[in-house]
Amino acid sequence: MAMLGGEAMPRILMQVIRFCINSDDKQLKKLCMLYWEVVPKYQEPTSEAMLAAASGGPPVQRKMLPEMLLVCNALMNDLNHPNEFVRGSMLRFMCKVKDEEILGPLIPSIKACLEHRHPYVRKNAALAIFHAHKLHGETLIPDGPELIAAFLEQETDLGARRNAFLMLYNENEELAFAFLARNMDDVGKYGDGFALLVLDLTRKVCRRDPTQKSRFVRVLFQMLSSTSPSVSYEAAWTLVSLSSAPTAVRAAAMTYVNLLNGQNDNNVKLIVLMRLDSLKSKHSKILQELLMDILRALSSPNPDICKKVLDVVVDVISTRNVQDVVNVLKREVQKTISDDLQQEKGGEYRNMLIRTIHGCAVRFPQVAESVVHVLTDFLGTDSGMQVIIFVRAIVEQYPELRPPLLTKLMESMDSVSSNQVLCVCLWILGEYTESAESITEAFDTIAEQAGEPPYIVQTKEKEAADKAAEADSGPKMVTKNVVLSDGTYATQTVYSETKAPTSTDKTPPLRRMLISGDVFLGETMAACLTKLCLRAGDSPGVDSSKVKSMTATAVLAMCGVVKMAEVTVAAQRSSLADCQERITLCCRALLDPAAQMHLKKIFLKEGRERFAEFLKIIKERELKESATESGDKENEVTTQADDLIHFRQLKAMAASAGDLDLDDGADLARATGYDSAGALSSELSHVYQLSGFADPVYAEALVTVHDYDIVLEILVMNRTPNTLANLTVELSTMGDMKIVERPQSHTIGPLDQMTIRASIKVSSTETGHIFGTIVYDDAATMEKCYVNLNDIHMDIMDYIRPATCTDEAFRSMWAEFEWENKVAISTSITSLLEFLNHIVSSTNMSCLTPFDEKSEKGSFLAANLYARSVFGEDALVNVSVEKKDDNDGKLAGYIRIRSKTQGIALSLGDRITSVQRGFPDQPKA
Repeated sequence: MAMLGGEAMPRILMQVIRFCINSDDKQLKKLCMLYWEVVPKYQEPTSEAMLAAASGGPPVQRKMLPEMLLVCNALMNDLNHPNEFVRGSMLRFMCKVKDEEILGPLIPSIKACLEHRHPYVRKNAALAIFHAHKLHGETLIPDGPELIAAFLEQETDLGARRNAFLMLYNENEELAFAFLARNMDDVGKYGDGFALLVLDLTRKVCRRDPTQKSRFVRVLFQMLSSTSPSVSYEAAWTLVSLSSAPTAVRAAAMTYVNLLNGQNDNNVKLIVLMRLDSLKSKHSKILQELLMDILRALSSPNPDICKKVLDVVVDVISTRNVQDVVNVLKREVQKTISDDLQQEKGGEYRNMLIRTIHGCAVRFPQVAESVVHVLTDFLGTDSGMQVIIFVRAIVEQYPELRPPLLTKLMESMDSVSSNQVLCVCLWILGEYTESAESITEAFDTIAEQAGEPPYIVQTKEKEAADKAAEADSGPKMVTKNVVLSDGTYATQTVYSETKAPTSTDKTPPLRRMLISGDVFLGETMAACLTKLCLRAGDSPGVDSSKVKSMTATAVLAMCGVVKMAEVTVAAQRSSLADCQERITLCCRALLDPAAQMHLKKIFLKEGRERFAEFLKIIKERELKESATESGDKENEVTTQADDLIHFRQLKAMAASAGDLDLDDGADLARATGYDSAGALSSELSHVYQLSGFADPVYAEALVTVHDYDIVLEILVMNRTPNTLANLTVELSTMGDMKIVERPQSHTIGPLDQMTIRASIKVSSTETGHIFGTIVYDDAATMEKCYVNLNDIHMDIMDYIRPATCTDEAFRSMWAEFEWENKVAISTSITSLLEFLNHIVSSTNMSCLTPFDEKSEKGSFLAANLYARSVFGEDALVNVSVEKKDDNDGKLAGYIRIRSKTQGIALSLGDRITSVQRGFPDQPKA
């Protein structure tokens, strides 16, 4: 370990040879092998020889230490040792030796080990010969490939055969081809390692020479049916990468599907699904044939796998198989009713199924009717919001389905337990109930569910009921005598909690929610009753007496809602003033003919028109996102059809020196790896200066972030005329970062430079700091010197990636996450949309709230932003900003950040605080 650290110990070599080299202790032999690997094996050249070589004389000849002859003798004894473990471990050590003078005398012993009786010795002998031939093939062992080829024909051990074929694969491909051609049918019997080598050889040869594909097709198809999952997976991937023929892709896809349904490891399933996902862009028709087999993976208890399966399936659905897919999804939705599946996968699985069914119904109208009636049975579950949003879209897009759906909604109102779901139900009934019979039926149903006003409960009665419920639900202590297994008696005390009594309350859900103080639900019911009364007045099938009765009932219900709002203390639901204003407008629309003439169009038509526009915007956004995700780079124009084609071979040789070669730009881009100036500028923005220009050692670092890893490339320049010995960059970190690979010591000549690498592992999304010191010995003054380095501040934006989620998931995470950071808005930007776009672009987040980018209406804005880190952490941001007239038009408000961990909330808050001031300064003209 000391020698690995750079400490020279020249006097120890002879002591090790005398006392350790002939020991039979296995652990000591292992330590000796490590020592032989790092010990200096050659004499230091003399100064005269170095001067002669520098002045143009012959190069310095390296001379081996005389002691190494004793070491070679000991190594040969171990290679001929009767114990097979000693032989095998020494052969493994031979793969570490690179010196021709040491390997030369040992070659006969290594060759003899190929005929040893034990397979452990033979397989390591094959590796040793491979290593020796790779380094010094023509001088030490020129007949190595032929020797291994003969050995391969006689070998029966799987490991030895694999190592022997590895040498032929790398050193002599023709011999490897000949052996493979003779044993084409037996490849499956030679083990997984051999088969994977054959696949690697196939990829290497076919990429170099595509005409060789026909030689490997037979063995590839044979490996697809291998019992080893790794071999069949690699064979399928190799087949797809080499051929795009439908037969080959179909065989590979079937192998993927068999692995998906036959393996229990969730990681394997996810990897296979990623491969299937990559196939669907170019071979969707083939995946359509295997769609039902892919859907069998929905039986997995892991919700991530189910989500990935649905993502793969939804893009390859066609009119031919949509009915079968929807039937499977309906069966899966029905299964989620059982408590076992509900506990196993959770309600999120049902939401995923409902979203997928919704997407199928939107794309293929013929299945909408068959699924919507099944889904309405789930209005009373925790997935009710997903179902009612789906029903709302179907009712708007398919008018022929409205009558049965409205009837189903009226029947399902008794089972709805969510206030938000009930609000949407009332809105649908108010907007789309048009026939005379359905108008009166909907009005009577809502009036029956709401009951007679007032919608308040006496406070004393409520307190008494709550106290009785608390008394009944308290734990009870039960003491009894029991007989133990040895026949003795003991006293056992059990604390039991009484089960929650089944509710005997027959109050309809709508009335129960109104009595609980939901003001917003009351306003929605008032608007619904108003629309129904206005439509009844225009419908010739409803007589005037019925219209008057409906109007009176509606007005009484509205008065009850206002009374309930006055006694409700839950101010966060809605304010009393808003409730009074809206219900007053509804009453005027029913009772005042002049107001009714102006408000009827707003109530009956404009709401539905705005909703239709909203659906259109949502559909356009989804199409735009799907086009972006599918990567329409194939349609991106790289060269225009009428561009000139330059044949450099036909160019005149006598061109003047000032002529510009039109292909120089492309050549430079290929040589440097930068296709555009943006790539180079983005890389230069991650270069940090670590020391000053006046320091004896100048250092700067290029920081490259690869998800979980940070790679530092530190350029160190010696600005002195002296040699700096043992120069080390000592780094330390602050935050959730750990240095994996520390920089080694180096010696830098006068005015020389060197690049030193360091690797750091990151474990969480948190702002971190990297700091350190350069330590070196000045060869001229023999002093140890130190240079303190500037800190490297790691930006959280390197880990943040834009992401999307549903509004329900955002609200659920917002309520669940406990860390919140509240940032007050202080900016020079005066436009609401410009400020929002600036925050979105600066924080690398995506905006979940749809808005019109063309026009800015109103004086306030509220939007939800979402992002996910590379570590799977969620970042939620709510922007609430207002343009105040009394503040010279400046923006005011707050930005709230929530996350599950403290680090991302604080780091993102610091980022927003630093960038919200305004746009970066633009250079003046």
